[in-house]
Amino acid sequence: MRVELFDFDLPPELIALRPVSPRHAARLLVAGSAGPLQDRRVRDLPEVLRRGDVLVFNDTRVIPAQLEGRRGEARIGATLHKRVDLRRWQAFIRNAKRLKPGDRIAFGGDVNALAEHRLPDGAWLLFFEGDEPVEALLDRAGTIPLPPYIAGKRPADQHDRDDYQTMFAREDGAVAAPTASLHFTPELITALDAAGIERHTLTLHVGAGTFLPVKVDDTADHRMHSEWGRIDPAVAAALNRAKERGGRIIAVGTTSLRLLESAAAEDGSLHPFAGDTDIFITPGHRFRVVDGLMTNFHLPRSTLMMLVSALMGRERMMEVYAHAIAQEYRFYSYGDSSLLIP
Repeated sequence: MRVELFDFDLPPELIALRPVSPRHAARLLVAGSAGPLQDRRVRDLPEVLRRGDVLVFNDTRVIPAQLEGRRGEARIGATLHKRVDLRRWQAFIRNAKRLKPGDRIAFGGDVNALAEHRLPDGAWLLFFEGDEPVEALLDRAGTIPLPPYIAGKRPADQHDRDDYQTMFAREDGAVAAPTASLHFTPELITALDAAGIERHTLTLHVGAGTFLPVKVDDTADHRMHSEWGRIDPAVAAALNRAKERGGRIIAVGTTSLRLLESAAAEDGSLHPFAGDTDIFITPGHRFRVVDGLMTNFHLPRSTLMMLVSALMGRERMMEVYAHAIAQEYRFYSYGDSSLLIP
């Protein structure tokens, strides 16, 4: 499909630079495949969902994966996006023309990495020196890698260490938050439990590739970056049981949805999963497990705009986004949310 089909004009003032407080006070646009749209709040989820529905959250934790350093006199920026082993990470490099294989980058705080070689996709493989766990080195030298549309307007600060982390975060490895889950609070979870809404978690370590623009004219020519994920056997079994008794599987975030669909069999059953996925969901995809999606509002021409169009239909999503813009919903990572149930 032509990438231009997923374009729209967004007033820049609708890009949220900070989250609302409390988090569950964010607005929620509820949409089915047809019919009127509902303007609600995230705190209304217990009455919008049905008893027996299942919410699936991503429990990845964002690490301080943005690094600034020097190779000699040259300034080098690195955004880690995928772990390779205990000491090696793939990284997108700023000022990469000043880097060659074997160069040592000093990131400050006694944190150093060797640039081993450039990868086919243009990223670099970095080896972090020393005996300390790389996570400890990043805590000392790194910052939270805010999305470009926020970082271009303000620097990351101490507030982002909390704001850009979900209440479910426990598995270190993401360089971008699963932002649909940012809206949840203990108070909301208590209300969902009381309403009979089941919940489970999986892990998908979101990579910086999620922010890369689609540079081709046709979706068939776009290559997704792979990300590592895991669905435990107990979670897969619980979701299969929920489907059998008629519960709807609602993915909280596109990351949860992509991993669920990666682990789905042809018959719609869900299998345990551990490994990489580079699934690219565009219109025409047959959804096997997911019955609905809670997600924030996405960038024009992005792979995530294509994903929600695959779920709801492109024309319907254009209606949803036109309504969101007209009603001045807040967009992107720190913005408002939508509940899409085809």
